[in-house]
Amino acid sequence: MAPKVLMVAEKPSIALSIASVLSGGRMSNRRGSTEVHEFDGMFLGFPVQYKVTSVIGHVFSVDFPARYQDWNATNPLDLFDASIAKTESNPKAHICRHLSQEARGCGHLVLWLDCDREGENICFEVIECTGFHLKDGKKVYRARFSSVTEKDIHKAMDSLVEPNKNEALAVDARQEIDLKVGVAFTRFQTSYFNGKYGNLDSRVISYGPCQTPTLGFCVQRHLQITTFKPEKFWALHPHIIHKGYELKLEWERHRLFDSDITMMFQNFVKEDGILKVTDISEKQESKGRPTGLNTVNLLKVASSALGFGPHLAMQLAERLYTQGFISYPRTESTAYPSSFDYKGTLGALVQNPVWGGYVQHLLSEGYPKPRSGTDEGDHPPITPMASATEDMLGHDAWKLYQYICQHFLGSLSPDCKYTRVKVQFEAGGESFHCVGQHVIAQGFTSIMPWLAISEINIPQFSEGENIRISRIEIDEGSTQPPDYLSESELISLMEKNGIGTDASIPVHINNICERNYVQVQAGRRLHPTVLGISLIRGYQCIDPDLCLPDIRSFIEHQISLVAKGQADHSIVVEHVIEQFKRKFIYFVKQIENMDALFEAEFSPLSDSGRVLSKCGKCLRYMKHISSQPSRLYCATCEEIYYAPQKGTIKLYKELTCPLDNFELLIFSMPGPDGKSFPFCPYCFNNPPFEGIENIFGESKTSSAVTLGKGAGMPCFLCPHPTCQHSMISQGVCGCPECDGTMVLDPVSAPKWRLYCNMCKCLVSLPEGAHRISTTEDQCPECDSTIIEVDFNKKTTPLKDGTTLHVGCILCDELLHSLVEMKHGKSFSGYGRSHRGRSRGRGRRGYRSSRGRGGKKPQDPKMSFRDF
Repeated sequence: MAPKVLMVAEKPSIALSIASVLSGGRMSNRRGSTEVHEFDGMFLGFPVQYKVTSVIGHVFSVDFPARYQDWNATNPLDLFDASIAKTESNPKAHICRHLSQEARGCGHLVLWLDCDREGENICFEVIECTGFHLKDGKKVYRARFSSVTEKDIHKAMDSLVEPNKNEALAVDARQEIDLKVGVAFTRFQTSYFNGKYGNLDSRVISYGPCQTPTLGFCVQRHLQITTFKPEKFWALHPHIIHKGYELKLEWERHRLFDSDITMMFQNFVKEDGILKVTDISEKQESKGRPTGLNTVNLLKVASSALGFGPHLAMQLAERLYTQGFISYPRTESTAYPSSFDYKGTLGALVQNPVWGGYVQHLLSEGYPKPRSGTDEGDHPPITPMASATEDMLGHDAWKLYQYICQHFLGSLSPDCKYTRVKVQFEAGGESFHCVGQHVIAQGFTSIMPWLAISEINIPQFSEGENIRISRIEIDEGSTQPPDYLSESELISLMEKNGIGTDASIPVHINNICERNYVQVQAGRRLHPTVLGISLIRGYQCIDPDLCLPDIRSFIEHQISLVAKGQADHSIVVEHVIEQFKRKFIYFVKQIENMDALFEAEFSPLSDSGRVLSKCGKCLRYMKHISSQPSRLYCATCEEIYYAPQKGTIKLYKELTCPLDNFELLIFSMPGPDGKSFPFCPYCFNNPPFEGIENIFGESKTSSAVTLGKGAGMPCFLCPHPTCQHSMISQGVCGCPECDGTMVLDPVSAPKWRLYCNMCKCLVSLPEGAHRISTTEDQCPECDSTIIEVDFNKKTTPLKDGTTLHVGCILCDELLHSLVEMKHGKSFSGYGRSHRGRSRGRGRRGYRSSRGRGGKKPQDPKMSFRDF
C-alpha cells in the first residue's frame, strides 16, 4: 500500500482548491468535522495517497483555568501570575479529534496554513493535534504560497520548507500578554464602575494594550477640537480680466491676522492699479504611479473612498482570496518580487469586460517596470489573480476587487505627465500669482481617474506686461479646528506608531466601536463617546503610559525579536507582564482620580433606573437599569444583579422563587421568534446547581466578557423538582436539534409555542387555544410530558364541540398534526425516530440523565431530601 500524506489548510475552501489542483479534479470527497478530499499522486518522487482537509482558523485559544473564571472569587491582580490554558476554540466542531483521526497511518504532514505569523502558530497547533511532533521518522513540511492559483499551488509543492517555530512563539507571546493585561484591567474597571454608575451604556468596560492607544488617538483629536480657539484672518485677492479670462490672483503672503495691515496693503495695490508680470515659469512635472498595494493602504482606501469600515473590508478581501480572485490580502510589502509574473497576471485580466481593453494595450504597447516599494519579507503586494464581474462577486466585494485591479494596472502604467505654468505679478510692492496646468499624458490616471490632474486654463502672458486690476477683494475667514479622525487617518497613525499588525488593525478599530467608546459618523469619522473620553482622560490622570502608543510599540518590537529568534519568548513575556503588573497596582491605588471624572459625567446607581421588583433579602424594591449592561440594583443591600442582555424585562405576576424569595421577571427577546422566559435575579447570578455556567444568550469568547459569579441560570435551566416555572415542570420533550429540552413558553398565548432551552429551535402549538399547560404525567411511549389543551369553543377541532384535550405532542395524532417546526429538522421525523428514548425529556427524562452531562443536580444552598 502506498504511503499516506496528510495536508491541512486553514479553511475548507482553500483545502478544496489545493486538492482540485493537485488531483486534476479527480478526487473523492467525504465528510468529517471539515471535508476530506482523497486522491493518488506523487510526493517527493514517490507514489502516495493524499488526504487534504482543513481547520477553521485557530484550533486553540488561550484562557485562564476554571478556578480564575469567577470574578468575585479572583483578585484581578492574581491574573498576572496565573497559569494559562489552551482550549479548543470551537469545541463543537471537534477539529482536534478530526485531525488526530485523519493523521493515523500518515507518514508525512504538509501544512497549508496562511503564510503569516498567525498561520505559523496554527501550524504548530495542527502538529500538536496530529501528534507528529511525537512520532519518530515522520516528516512535517510547510507550503508557502500567496494565492490559491494552480501555478502558486504547484510552486509551493515544489519548494516545501519547515514551519517556523519562532514566529509561532511570537504569537503565543502576544496572546498571553494581551490576555493577562486585558482581562485584569477589564475585570477591575468593569466591576468598579458598573457597580457605581447606572448610565455607562457599556456591559464591559474593557482595556486592551492595542485597543486603548487606538481609542487614545481618537480622544486626542477630540480634545484638540474642543480646546481649539479660532483666529480671524484676512487675505488680499486682486481680480484681472485678460484675453477673455477673469482670474482671481493668489497673494504671496497667503493671509494676515491683522485687518488694518491687510487694508493698508490693499490701499497700496489700489493706488498702483496696475499689475506687472514679473516672471513666467513653465516646467514639466509628473505624478508617479503607485507602488504595490499592501493591507494598510487597502484598508485606508476602502474607508475613505469605498465607504467600508476596516473590519468589513478585511472580510471582503478574505473572501476574494479564498475564492481565488486576489492574492493573500495580509501583507506589509509594497514591492513586487523580482520573480513576479506580470504578463501572466495581466493575461488573467485581458478578457475582463470592464478593463480588458486597457490590459490589452499594456500587453501590446509594453509597460514600465513598477516603482520600487518596500519589501518586508512577507507576501507580495495584493494583486488580482483571476477575472471577475459584479454579478459573480456581489456589489461590495466587486467594489473592493475593482479597486485592487485598478491599483495593480495603475502600478504597471506610465506616470502622469503635465506642464505647470506659474505667472507672478507685482503691484504696490505686493506679489501675487496664478497657476495653470495642462495634462500631456494621463498615464496611470486613465485607469485610476480619481487621481487625475485637473486642467487649469489661463491665458498667455508676456514678461513685463502691465494689466489693469478690475477689482480688489479682501476675503475674511477664521482658522478651523481639525476634523475628527477618519478611519483612514487612524489606520495611518496606528501603522506609524506600531499599534497592531496589518491583520489586527481592523479588529482594534472594530472593538472601540462595538464597546461604545467611539461612534462612526458621516465621512466615516470617529467621534469618541463620553465613556471613551472619560476613560482616556482617566488614564492620562493616573498613568499616561496606559493609553499612549509607546509601550505597545515596545512590546511589538520585542515580539518581532522573538519572531526572528533574537529574543527568548518566556523572558519577553515575563518582562512585559511584570511591567504591566506594577502599573496595575498603581492604577488600582489611584482609581479615585478616574472616578472623579466619571462622577462628573454619569449618574450613580441610586439615581438610575426604574422601580421593578422586590429583593428576596430585604423585601425592598430594586431598580431595573436598562442601559447596557442591563441589571437590577438593590439600594438597601447595595447589591447588583445582572440580567439577560438585549431584550425587555417585566415583572412576572409578582410570583417569587421558592429558593430565595426574589420576585420572578420575564425576559423577552426582540423579533417574532424571540424567546420569552422567566428568571430569578438571584439564581441567574448565583446558580444553585452545578454545571450551569454560561450567561444565556452571550457568546463566551473570553473571560473578559463574563459578568458576575457564574451568571446564567434562567428558570428554563433550573432543575428544581417542584417549582412550577422550572425546566422539570415546564419541559415537554427533547429538542430535535440538540441535547436541550423543549420548554413551554409561559407568555406566548394566544400563539402558544415551545422553545429549546439551548438552541434556536421553536415549535408552534395549536393557535388560539384558551390555555395550554403541562401535567404531572408522561407519555408511556416516548416519556415526553403530557400536555393539556383547552381549545376555543368556536375553533375546536374536537368532535361534539368539546374543548379539553390531553395528550403527547409526539404520539397523539391530533396534537401532532397541529404542531409546526419553525427551525431545523422535521419534528414529525424526530417523534417517530426517537420514540422510547430518554434524552433529558420532560421530568422523568431529566431525572434519569439531566440532558447535561448525566450528573445528579447538586444544590449547595439547600437539600432536596425533604421533597
